[in-house]
Amino acid sequence: MSSYVGVLVSDQWLQSQFTQVELRSLNSKFVSVKNQNGKVTVGDLPPLMVKLKAFSALLTEDEIRLILGESYGDMSSEIDFETFLRVYLNMQGQATGKLGGPKNSSSFLKASTTTLLHTISESEKASYVTHINIYLADDPFLKQFLPLDPATNDLFHLAKDGVLLCKLINVAVPGTIDERAINTKRVLNPWERNENHTLCLNSAKAIGCTVVNIGTQDLVEARPHLVLGLISQIIKIQLLADLNLKKTPQLVELVEDSNADVEELMGLAPEKVLLKWMNFHLNKAGYEKTVANFSSDVKDGKAYAYLLNVLAPEFCNPLTLDTKDPVERAKLVIDHAERMGCKRYLSPKDITEGSTNLNLAFVAQIFHERNGLSTDSKKISFAERMTDDVQISREERCFRLWINSLGIESYVNNVFEDVRTGWILLEVLDKVAPGSVNWKHASKPPIKFPFRKVENCNQVVKIGRQLKFSVVNLGGNDIVQGNKKLIVAFLWQLMRFNMLQLLKSLRSRSRGKEITDADIMNWANRKVKSTGRSTQIESFKDKSLSTGLFFLELLSAVEPRVVNWNLVTKGESDEEKRLNATYIISVARKLGCSIFLLPEDIMEVNQKMILTLTASIMYWCLQHAAEEGEVALSPANGNGSTYTSDTSPAPSISGEDERSSLCGEISSLTMDDAASDITVSSSQCENEDTEIATAESHA
Repeated sequence: MSSYVGVLVSDQWLQSQFTQVELRSLNSKFVSVKNQNGKVTVGDLPPLMVKLKAFSALLTEDEIRLILGESYGDMSSEIDFETFLRVYLNMQGQATGKLGGPKNSSSFLKASTTTLLHTISESEKASYVTHINIYLADDPFLKQFLPLDPATNDLFHLAKDGVLLCKLINVAVPGTIDERAINTKRVLNPWERNENHTLCLNSAKAIGCTVVNIGTQDLVEARPHLVLGLISQIIKIQLLADLNLKKTPQLVELVEDSNADVEELMGLAPEKVLLKWMNFHLNKAGYEKTVANFSSDVKDGKAYAYLLNVLAPEFCNPLTLDTKDPVERAKLVIDHAERMGCKRYLSPKDITEGSTNLNLAFVAQIFHERNGLSTDSKKISFAERMTDDVQISREERCFRLWINSLGIESYVNNVFEDVRTGWILLEVLDKVAPGSVNWKHASKPPIKFPFRKVENCNQVVKIGRQLKFSVVNLGGNDIVQGNKKLIVAFLWQLMRFNMLQLLKSLRSRSRGKEITDADIMNWANRKVKSTGRSTQIESFKDKSLSTGLFFLELLSAVEPRVVNWNLVTKGESDEEKRLNATYIISVARKLGCSIFLLPEDIMEVNQKMILTLTASIMYWCLQHAAEEGEVALSPANGNGSTYTSDTSPAPSISGEDERSSLCGEISSLTMDDAASDITVSSSQCENEDTEIATAESHA
């Protein structure tokens, strides 16, 4: 596997101001405006800058031209890429100034991985180090490096090899990564280090983290604000894991005993459930205010005092509420929490300064130690029945993670609840089929009038029809009403469309035919056969796939060094099948496929997820061949066509072009259902088999 080389800038300080994703995008933009002589002038920049989302809503082209004119007397002066980067940073400062200075938009749920100033919070770093020291202290590999000193940069040095982040993901969601796939030598070579970070990022997406603007090179360099941004999301997922009715059915006490109220609770984001839980107890304690955030509403410490007094009165200190000094009150609150057994996530200063991330972690710890909810068996059984009826299926999980991986503005917590306004579906459609949405006829939430939701959903169905989806029995009102079966069918086709478009994009230069299910299966069979192995599959329902051996052979065929055959079982028993399945998922992610299926999907031969996995590997293989300058796919007439990575469009730092995460997007796709099955004639299969076989002979 070839090592990755990012965009290099001679000025180290200048390079430190950008992620590799940003640099690749900006380099692509810069190259795009070169004239016939290969030069870029100052005068070329205003129309380019105004197209960047970072400035488009803040600075006009004339304003940009005026700013440049103050620095450069001659607009025809030639500039190089580094000068362009400095101009970009200057424009950021101008745009920020126009907004009145940078604002703290930190979100623990969808942590931004790029900021204007790239600063980090020492308090947050210290808290995360403490968390790591506690939860990974007994790890066989990491214990030689722990405990870390929060006052130093030990955290960032240890994160450079990727092992720490992979292990932390497994703490947050046990079993996400098969640790046999992690490279854990004391000294790793660049390939092994890159594999660990690729595995980390793809696994982070698979548990719900947002990593649109971060690449493996950024983690190899251990850029502090990016590492902390990722760690904060991972820890948050761990701390809020129990904030749902499936894990904690006692939460039903927060609502009335009606199906509608319970379903509404199930659709809330975990931190919203935490706020609802906090206010539930504050109301019982006689606290008159409603806490709406984990920042300004808890800065004086009073809400904490009331909450802890009602949850753990035996540890109550009467002085807490009588204390006038907020800092002193915060100290008493933390002492009270520690006597309850809560781990220290924040200091009194973090409370009084309103640190959102750390206050959320603090309240989550309180909930974990003592939620104070009823043990009424009737209410709990009611909640359990509800969660059984609307239990998050594997497909819902896959759709949710896929949508969140696309980098759209909205964040999905529960697919069936969140798509009912139609807005999120329009965002996804605009991402996978750019230009398909008429935003003038769309209403953004919150939406007061129900008919506006129906209008949104009607446009969703209309676009689906234009994309040749099967929407015969689907109307906009079905989505508004939350018809799960029809929503699943539509999302399935949407994901399938995205996957086929991504595969087709690798054939576009060779004027290839449309990709079909038969193409994907035949490609996989030919790839395995090319290594001298005899294993073949007849369909994506082939029961032999449950052993996992075919996928391990396929992965080994596209990258021989990625599979350690000493770890592979024969797949004869259920336990052996599970071991192989978990290993397959981690190896695929380590390779570069950001997939969302579970081991059970392989063991049970779930046709949709099986096709997803195969297509993801195919996409990685063909994309990798293109980046190596090799043949991506042959044209219909059989003549080879090549192109190198330099000709591929670079991703935009603002998410305009997510080509940097194409592997991630395709991997999340599932394919199948009666509405989207593709029937291919035998002659068509033979023709396309020949076409792909030709490509294989070159690749």
